[in-house]
Amino acid sequence: MIYIFRLSSLLHHFRVPLLPWLLKVLNRILFSVALPPSVKVGRNVTFGYQGLGIVVHRHAVLGNNIVIAPNVVIGGRGRRGAPVIEDDVLIGAGACVLGPVVIGKGAKIGANAVVLSDVPPGAIAVGVPARVIAD
Repeated sequence: MIYIFRLSSLLHHFRVPLLPWLLKVLNRILFSVALPPSVKVGRNVTFGYQGLGIVVHRHAVLGNNIVIAPNVVIGGRGRRGAPVIEDDVLIGAGACVLGPVVIGKGAKIGANAVVLSDVPPGAIAVGVPARVIAD
């Protein structure tokens, strides 16, 4: 899954027509992941169960050493922007990170949390809407 994305992203970067989109569709069909080639993805990003049910906004930025569980949405809220997820973050199953929020380095997002505001580095955020329970 990640190799198909990396190839798609590389081709998108070099402005190759059609092929990046076809690779994105292939990822969608094979792995049920919506990961556009324009997303910036760092090193050692783990998509749980090969990305099953994960949806990522086309302008999102994912740092290094991130673990994203299945059925996570990293998306926008209208025309307001996309999330930035810094290094060493863990996002639990079913969580939604929406809008122009920043998830700080080393933060943890609980399962099924809905994050609508920034999460400081090293914090734990849970609930709907998500609130920080530990720093």
